[in-house]
Amino acid sequence: MVKRNLTYDFKMVCFTDDANGIIDEVDCYDIPEMNIRTDIPERMWKKLTTLKQDLYGLEGTALFLDLDIVIVDNIDCFFEIEGTFRIIKDHSWRSWRITGNSSVYRFEIGKHGYVFDDFLENFEEIRKQHRNEQEYLTHSIHDKGHLQYWPKEWCPSFKYDCVSRFPLAFWKTPVIPEGAKIIIFHGEINPHKAIKGGRGKWYRYVKAAPWVKEYWQ
Repeated sequence: MVKRNLTYDFKMVCFTDDANGIIDEVDCYDIPEMNIRTDIPERMWKKLTTLKQDLYGLEGTALFLDLDIVIVDNIDCFFEIEGTFRIIKDHSWRSWRITGNSSVYRFEIGKHGYVFDDFLENFEEIRKQHRNEQEYLTHSIHDKGHLQYWPKEWCPSFKYDCVSRFPLAFWKTPVIPEGAKIIIFHGEINPHKAIKGGRGKWYRYVKAAPWVKEYWQ
């Protein structure tokens, strides 16, 4: 998807605990170790390792992409827009919250090591204050004055912006919102399920969206 929708030269990097089956064009690295407790619920804390000061010697501008996203238009703009740290504004009715959605964020590798270092040093306190990784990440960047969001239309939510509200969702096919670049999938419905449609929660019916397969593969 990136190759189809980005005109700039780029290197694709994957942090994983299983590199089997990944194509040779992708550079694979082990997920950096954090040495935090494993007897507590997983809140995606490991994603914070991308903010380490020394990340396998990698350098330059990084655009982090979750696996469960679908690129539907050219993404050159994600590298051209100004800003030290860009992230999605979390999709929430509580508009006053600063929390971002970390499905797509851009940063300079090694420039925000304070996020990772502070997390390791104050993990127990941080996990009491913040529900998950993206909440802590957003607040940490905000406290340094570096937080900026992508334009709202660039990264719509599939379940909130593409799927019609109940009960219209039972007969209206999900659509690509105007201005969308990367559609994010959070919650119950992932791309492979969106293609066939179905049900998440009882009120979250999703009619089949075959266009997802076209862009995703």
